[in-house]
Amino acid sequence: MPARPDTANYRGLFLADAPLMDVRAPVEFTHGAFPGAHSLPLMSDEERARVGICYKQRGQAAAIALGHELVSGELRAARLAAWREFAETHPDGYLYCFRGGLRSQTVQQWLREVGVDYPLVKGGYKAMRRFLLEELDRSVAWAELVLVSGKTGTGKTRVINRLSRSMDLEALAGHRGSTFGQLPQAQPSQIDFENGVSIALLKLLAGAQSRVFVEDEGRLIGRLYLPGVLREKMQASPMVVVEQSLAERVQIIVEDYVLDLGQRYAALYGEAGPARHSAKLQDDLGRIRKRLGGERHRRIGEQMARAFALQWSSGDLGQHREWIAALLEQYYDPMYEYQLAQRMGEVLFSGSREAVIAWAQGR
Repeated sequence: MPARPDTANYRGLFLADAPLMDVRAPVEFTHGAFPGAHSLPLMSDEERARVGICYKQRGQAAAIALGHELVSGELRAARLAAWREFAETHPDGYLYCFRGGLRSQTVQQWLREVGVDYPLVKGGYKAMRRFLLEELDRSVAWAELVLVSGKTGTGKTRVINRLSRSMDLEALAGHRGSTFGQLPQAQPSQIDFENGVSIALLKLLAGAQSRVFVEDEGRLIGRLYLPGVLREKMQASPMVVVEQSLAERVQIIVEDYVLDLGQRYAALYGEAGPARHSAKLQDDLGRIRKRLGGERHRRIGEQMARAFALQWSSGDLGQHREWIAALLEQYYDPMYEYQLAQRMGEVLFSGSREAVIAWAQGR
């Protein structure tokens, strides 16, 4: 079988979810990477730093020699074995370094020496990142965005997940969007989030259709900023509004923030999970203490503590509904009304979750 050629078809890579072997140093990967990329570095952070100093002081030839000295013997064999395993497991993949230069060419050559011909991405990470930033601008300009709006607890994310032509910004951000929305796992880096948004839009807009449904979000999702070009487009985009009763909204919050979040904490922390879950929600409540006012914060905090105590002793979730309803009516609903007034887009449709889904699917 002939060797596959190196590629600069970045669009094709992202549309195909091509497996990517990232041979940059771990710190570079942590700073920013792509969905589906695997970190299999040529050099550790310390080795890369030493080679960089050598390059500045003694030039390229000396730096290359030092790199070969540092990555030699058993260390070289172990890394080569990992690259070879990746290449054999992902025969349709590619490797890359920062600019598609010396590091990726070195890994490619070492693989060839053991009989594995594996292509690289021309221009490397830098070129792919530039492509995604430019593509994000093009995609947002082309997309016909429709916001899925509605009060907290109406199940907007459930609507998004039922629609084929939708982008789940909260899933990409690893956060549920509200003050209480932090999940046990850390959010991705800002760069990873932007890359994910650009790739999601790239896939949605690959055909002739331009309509894309996105949840109505603020400037931030957790600690991550919405890309500026996307935020500006959303400000003036038309919307559909999900409407549910208070009791139905409370049930959604119980499912997402009591049951599901509790299960996530239990899976991650075992017996310590329930206490960590409760403490996390109390901490979140503390972050909005000034807006709630001291007395209201104290009262809701006490309701929350009693609710967890009852849940742990008997499995009864009833008292959770008290503090959740209080927060919705006294904090989230007034905030939503204010934010809705700032939106410039037309309201295309209003109704229950099922009615909104039916309307959207008919479009």
